[in-house]
Amino acid sequence: MAIHALVLLNAAVVSADSSPSPSPSPSPSPSPSPSPPSSSVAHDVDPRLLRAFTSVAEELHFTRAAARLYIAQQALSRDIRRLERELGAELFVRTTRQVALTPDGERLLPYARKVLAAHDELTEAFRAAPRPLLVDLNSPGLAPEAVLRRARELAPDQELMARYESGLTGAVREILAGRIDTSFGRYGGLDAALRARLDAQFVRYERMAVILPEDHPLAGLTEVPLAALAGERIYAGAGNDRTPEWTDLAARLFAGRGIDVAPPAPLAVGKEEFRRIMAKHRTPVLAVVDFPPMPDCVLRPLVDPVPLSPVSLVWRKGLRHTGLDALRAAAAEIGAREGWHTRPAGSWLPEGEPGLPGG
Repeated sequence: MAIHALVLLNAAVVSADSSPSPSPSPSPSPSPSPSPPSSSVAHDVDPRLLRAFTSVAEELHFTRAAARLYIAQQALSRDIRRLERELGAELFVRTTRQVALTPDGERLLPYARKVLAAHDELTEAFRAAPRPLLVDLNSPGLAPEAVLRRARELAPDQELMARYESGLTGAVREILAGRIDTSFGRYGGLDAALRARLDAQFVRYERMAVILPEDHPLAGLTEVPLAALAGERIYAGAGNDRTPEWTDLAARLFAGRGIDVAPPAPLAVGKEEFRRIMAKHRTPVLAVVDFPPMPDCVLRPLVDPVPLSPVSLVWRKGLRHTGLDALRAAAAEIGAREGWHTRPAGSWLPEGEPGLPGG
């Protein structure tokens, strides 16, 4: 998706957690094994403790796990120690450099996930008023807005609330932290470790385009052949840590064609700033054909070949929500009606892209 350019309309930037791991004992040796529990306690483990354990086991980082659970790091450490006492087993080896699961921790993890999944399913089934589903649409004016509108029609009793994170990689950080529920973007451009923690449904192929100053030599064309961009530097979000999947797509498309990805540049926010920066630097911008109009600029589809940006609906593994079901149904319905899954003749996709139909 054209996430690189709509950050110009969305000023929210969330930095990845760079806090260091909690400060344990300087010795890498395991702490003494907790004392054995009484025979009755181990059969009544608090799901809250299992959730704390699972978060640390998945993040392998106490600070990130605490942020994910919206609790203090000290409280998380206390919960882990309590669980270890109740189970009579050491679950993590903590050193100054890393946190790792012990064999007992690895043995517990699949059971903890099953318990939490059952607990979440029970809670969801008896929830008096379902919580809103927070749906990241990436950027205003693009296809996911149509999907959301139809989902609201299919599930009128559900609250589906729009968010605009402007970049799938950045949105996934929010998904895994529990701050939003779903997003749209190039799933195959995510790191494999992130994909392993997500579920996805392919939504559509988006035709790619270029935004040009209205007096650019190529602005008079109705479509711009990729070969005509040889020698150009095209802005594709380089340096933006929320959109590396888009920059990667651009680099793959431009490879061997004499087109360069423009170097990192400060982000301009808003249409007027976009107009000013475009007038000053005249750097074309990679976008998609549905990108909203920008002042003093023209948008031209790219051809020869027709490059495509694959878009998927993405959510956290294990998420159950009636609003998500409606969103998936809406995407499938509109996709079938509008031919979103059909590749145009003479089109281009990145080789080996995960998550595509039939892949």
